[in-house]
Amino acid sequence: MSQQRPEIANNIQTGAFKTNYHDVGEGAPLILLHGSGPGVSAWANWNKLFPLLASKFRIIAPDMAGFGFTERVENAVYTMNNWVRQTLDLMDALNIEKANLVGNSFGGALALSLAITHPERVDKLVLMGAMGVNFPITYGLDRVWGYTPSEANMEELLEIFTFDHSFSTPALIKSRYESSMQPGFQESFSSMFPAPRQTGVDGMAGNENYIKYIPHKTLIIHGREDRVIPLENSLKLIQMIPNAELHVFGKCGHWTQIERTNEFADLLLYFLKEK
Repeated sequence: MSQQRPEIANNIQTGAFKTNYHDVGEGAPLILLHGSGPGVSAWANWNKLFPLLASKFRIIAPDMAGFGFTERVENAVYTMNNWVRQTLDLMDALNIEKANLVGNSFGGALALSLAITHPERVDKLVLMGAMGVNFPITYGLDRVWGYTPSEANMEELLEIFTFDHSFSTPALIKSRYESSMQPGFQESFSSMFPAPRQTGVDGMAGNENYIKYIPHKTLIIHGREDRVIPLENSLKLIQMIPNAELHVFGKCGHWTQIERTNEFADLLLYFLKEK
């Protein structure tokens, strides 16, 4: 573990590159898939949950290719198929045959794609403010994907992400801005979702027609005041997935795991232990 950066944890070969991932706790495997904001990493997305879940689960939280501190390969192509392949390669490298998945936003689309294309590798599914179905791109998501590095732009994004703006502290703004300025971060990020960014939304929904066949027990979570991914996404998913349930947090934005950390963890623990 790096003494300088808690975001840097373990490194393992996944295909042509090494994936940076956190491996915390003991128990049934629980893979946490982060969102797609600038400067995002598995640590930034999930670290508040680690101490709340580690006594019950072995938490695996990777930086997906193009994000965080996973190795950036020259001329890399960022597609959903490649992110699915990375996740499977990580599971194989860690000898994990089957895992519970929690996907946040972009990570929700990835979790859906894994459940559709490799259902035998997935136990239960948790979707949080998930992409994966088509919708007209929101102002918030357009600003997130169109981010250009500055502290002022990062402050705007953190206010878009949260309902309670007290979470958008000067320290967090500075930290997330500095993360977005790490070598290679903005270059890979800006290449993923070029304008017109509706194309990126459509690409995340590439497997939408197959969602109704997902057999897994699924928990869908959304913040009612989410300005990045509309609540309508989750209302659509609850209609499509046969074995699904939905929890909506009022007075909550896109970051339910940060604005409602304890309640989010309690929901997860109850749902994942339920037979």
